Amino acid sequence: MRNQVVLFCTVVLILVSQSCNPSSTEAVSRESISPIPTVLPQPVSSPPSEPATVTPLPAAIITEEIMPFEITSTAFVHQGVIPPLYSCKGSDISPPLAWGEPPGGTRSFVLVMDDPDGGNWIHWVIYNLPAEIRGLPEDVPQNAKLPDGSLQGTNSWGRLGYGGPCPPSGTHRYFFRLYALDSMLDLPSGARAPALVQAMAGHILAQVELMGFFSH
Repeated sequence: MRNQVVLFCTVVLILVSQSCNPSSTEAVSRESISPIPTVLPQPVSSPPSEPATVTPLPAAIITEEIMPFEITSTAFVHQGVIPPLYSCKGSDISPPLAWGEPPGGTRSFVLVMDDPDGGNWIHWVIYNLPAEIRGLPEDVPQNAKLPDGSLQGTNSWGRLGYGGPCPPSGTHRYFFRLYALDSMLDLPSGARAPALVQAMAGHILAQVELMGFFSH
């Protein structure tokens, strides 16, 4: 019995000695332990019994670019020089104009061209332009009423329709001002600018402008 006790104690001492011995093959330093990467369990879902129905976006949303409400011309850029073709030195025809999407509720447009450097000389007045149109072609005829129903007013020369830049001297600025209105105007053709301004009061939803220079 005594020999068994001695043998047991000897084994225990050997085991304790190995566990405390840093040179033991079982000893591992803290620096040699690599952290265990965190792996989040992926959700497991069973495949649907029927394929999901995907509603495609309308083509207009994907491909159509809505232009902002601004007025431009292919004849000249904003703050650029108006070509002589559109002046009294040339053919004196109106330039092509285009504009973008107006505010909601727009029912008509008004276009006024004026020269503030010439004493607010009115060169062109056109109103009741339909809300669905997005521009005017080059050389609008000088008729009281156009095929789309829009009406032309009287300019400062006392004539209907467009009259191009014709400054007596120096360089002048010419503004093409476009107004989006929430109504049609109850005016006959041939109206002058003061009557137009009075009729537009309280109906203007937005205003944009294009300005060009022209020299004598």
